[in-house]
Amino acid sequence: MRALGLGLGVPLLLLLLLLLPPPPPAPAETYTAMLSVRRALGSEGRLLRRLRAYLREESARLRRLARFYEKVQALHQDPKASVDNPLLAFSLIKRLHSDWPNVIYSDEATENTQALHAGFKEVEQELPGAEDLDGAARALMRLQDVYALSVKGMANGVFQPAGASRPPLYSPGRRVSLSADDCFHVGKVAYDTGDYYHSIAWLEEAVSLFRLSYGSWNPEDRSSLEDALDHLAFSYFMAGNISHALSLSKEFLHYDPSNRRVARNVAKYEKLLETGMAASAGPLRRPNGTRLQSRDAYEELCQRPGGQPSPEQIPRLSCSYETNGSPYLLLQPAKKEVVRIRPYVALYHDFISDAEAETIKGLAGPWLQRSVVASGEKQQKAEYRISKSAWLKDTADPVVRVLELRIAAVTGLDLRPPYAEYLQVVNYGLGGHYEPHFDHATSRKSPLYRMKSGNRIATVMIYLSAVEAGGSTAFIHANFSVPVVKNAALFWWNLRRNGDGDGDTLHAGCPVLAGDKWVANKWIHEHGQEFRRPCSTDPRD
Repeated sequence: MRALGLGLGVPLLLLLLLLLPPPPPAPAETYTAMLSVRRALGSEGRLLRRLRAYLREESARLRRLARFYEKVQALHQDPKASVDNPLLAFSLIKRLHSDWPNVIYSDEATENTQALHAGFKEVEQELPGAEDLDGAARALMRLQDVYALSVKGMANGVFQPAGASRPPLYSPGRRVSLSADDCFHVGKVAYDTGDYYHSIAWLEEAVSLFRLSYGSWNPEDRSSLEDALDHLAFSYFMAGNISHALSLSKEFLHYDPSNRRVARNVAKYEKLLETGMAASAGPLRRPNGTRLQSRDAYEELCQRPGGQPSPEQIPRLSCSYETNGSPYLLLQPAKKEVVRIRPYVALYHDFISDAEAETIKGLAGPWLQRSVVASGEKQQKAEYRISKSAWLKDTADPVVRVLELRIAAVTGLDLRPPYAEYLQVVNYGLGGHYEPHFDHATSRKSPLYRMKSGNRIATVMIYLSAVEAGGSTAFIHANFSVPVVKNAALFWWNLRRNGDGDGDTLHAGCPVLAGDKWVANKWIHEHGQEFRRPCSTDPRD
């Protein structure tokens, strides 16, 4: 929904904002924005407090039980404590008649458990759903792929490129390892979609970890060594590696010899190997779920943030203080860095202050909804764009209005309605990304043309936060990337002067490896800019 875009007066809107609570997060949308992930951390904090209270009450109950046990046990072990004593005889009869039933059938344990259940019910609606868990698993696989990370390293809390002696891409302050059950779930998400490339890597790690801890039990685990062996064996079978599927299935039967289904699988695998019908296992190929044609170039750029300019462009690149002929910039010129000549891309440093960035994030936060992409004449959610976004009108807050004036001054373009879209604020999710795309419409059926102000001529993307790793903006055909620079604004032309789309502006938001990435996008349309960016004498320009 477009925040504050309802045509109401400003005082009434502010009153509504004060009176109405923020909308609850949509089901199965936690993983698509780090703001939602942080809110989930608060929900777990409430559960921790409930569990602490439960443990406190249960510990007190168990201490009382221990005192009862020690008292009775002491009587049984004391040779002088004879039931010939009428008082001891009375206490024995009383204990057996009433004390023991009171202990055994006490409601105290049930009441403690019910209180814990009630606490869970209070936050249950806020908790991530199954789609969130699967989305988080896919995020780990995305990071594994794009940054060529070692699965074993990720399971050990290390973000190390696979098969490389390079330093880790990210070193967290506290290293957190994944459990066998964690790795199993990631592998099973891949397994359930027939993606055996990823299922084998993650299930192998799950099997290794389960083997190390076999015999111990964790109350939070839902899977076991047998589960991991079963799924891994079938993954290898589907990948054509029959001999390994056979050895894993035999290991399974060692732990569960009565399992008839796995026994039948063993017989099937042995027959295939004996008759020579088993196809030789070829190298596993990584699936391309979104059919991304430029995947290799995209991933190489994401792994190489801040791509170096070509030698012939270096003399033409520059940094300068710019006023752009605007009185608005006379006292505080813009700090402009020309990043690329073709396509023309410039980075304006310190374009926004910390306070302004926090204000914009705060305004957008309650209105964030899953980001969508154009699909013909419609818009829909897509796996190749993982984020949430909200739209802010310039009347939302004076900070938004000032920011729009600053954009107009720096670009020299007309931002008055309908020549520009509202400010879009985006918060990326777990492994949040946006695969290669154009900002301008490539079809006249695009929803962009509903504004009746032409195509998107230019983009201004403001980095509202820093990230610890990843998240670069990669220009695929132009072969360079721009790392996240907090409070800076990235500007580029989407259209050539003749109105055609510039194919060199194909760009992507690389997955966020670590951190909380926020950006604000301002898309400016071609109508109203005829005299601000006139056509060239060269029709090809």
